Amino acid sequence: MTYQITVQPSGRQFASEAEETILSAGIRAGVGLPYGCKDGACGSCKCKKISGTVVHGEHQAKALSPEEEANGFVLTCCAVAQSDVTLESRQVTDASAFPIKKMPARVAALEKKSADVMAVRLQLPATEQFRYHAGQYIEFILRDGSRRAYSMANAPHTQVETPGLDLHIRHLPGGKFTDHVFGAMKEKEIQRIEGPFGSFYLREDTNKPMVFVASGTGFAPIKALLEHIQFITEHSADPALGAAQALRPIHFYWGGRRPSDLYLDDWVKAQLPKMPQLHYIPVVSEASPEDAWQGRTGFVHQAVLDDFADLSGHQVYACGAPIVVNSSQSSFTTQRGLPEDEFFADSFTSEADKP
Repeated sequence: MTYQITVQPSGRQFASEAEETILSAGIRAGVGLPYGCKDGACGSCKCKKISGTVVHGEHQAKALSPEEEANGFVLTCCAVAQSDVTLESRQVTDASAFPIKKMPARVAALEKKSADVMAVRLQLPATEQFRYHAGQYIEFILRDGSRRAYSMANAPHTQVETPGLDLHIRHLPGGKFTDHVFGAMKEKEIQRIEGPFGSFYLREDTNKPMVFVASGTGFAPIKALLEHIQFITEHSADPALGAAQALRPIHFYWGGRRPSDLYLDDWVKAQLPKMPQLHYIPVVSEASPEDAWQGRTGFVHQAVLDDFADLSGHQVYACGAPIVVNSSQSSFTTQRGLPEDEFFADSFTSEADKP
């Protein structure tokens, strides 16, 4: 049995086979549904069901509560259609989205940015054009078929002069892939990758001020967004578009436990003279006396709440640890009036976060 899945307001449609999750069917059809863990743990794929019937597989209540399910919300990563289904998701990419490709990638460089963050540079095949939106990610396909996702830390226009992808990989001790990155991985090693994936990218059809929130390596896609904004303000084929983006205020909050977790703090500060609209607020939650930290302290999402009494006219782009993304979404929408469809996120769900 095959059912038709329709996603509004984009109007994208695709077929879902029996026993296939809606998310799997969407990925197979090249439709960019939002997701994070793909295992019912993070809630990144949650969207509203307008019509139709689904059954859910195993998932965590923090990702989809019984009350949310009763109110018509679904997790596409573990929802299986029982009829034709219409969903509402304003994060779905349109039909012009870049094609998803599988390809080999050579490790061109490895550079430790902190004790537990490695900058990895991937060289792509010269015969392959890899196109993506700033903020999207790729997946490494491991030998056993499992996958690990990492966001591009460089904007697409950087491919012209220095083709390749920059990734920021945090070490999770015992992690199948990150133990390799911080141990046996060498330059010239070949990996298999697939992408681009994700609906975390800059919405350029508005002049709303923006709040960027990142924790740890959630900075990687934010860096790509900042590079992209710099580029379009200076080189856009549409001068009006470039001028509009140049005037959009950006408040960037980057949170870490210790100052060393803000591993490219100097890079961000170097952008400030180039981007008058950018305001940078680093936040540390566990500073110790030896850190001599003089900046903001506490939780990064709380710093936003402290600074903004009203977010109803803003857009928020949040990425990093699930607890930061979820806390930001909940508090900004319920306490500061942020419209739910103006919150864009990429939740970095690790294997340990999954059921």
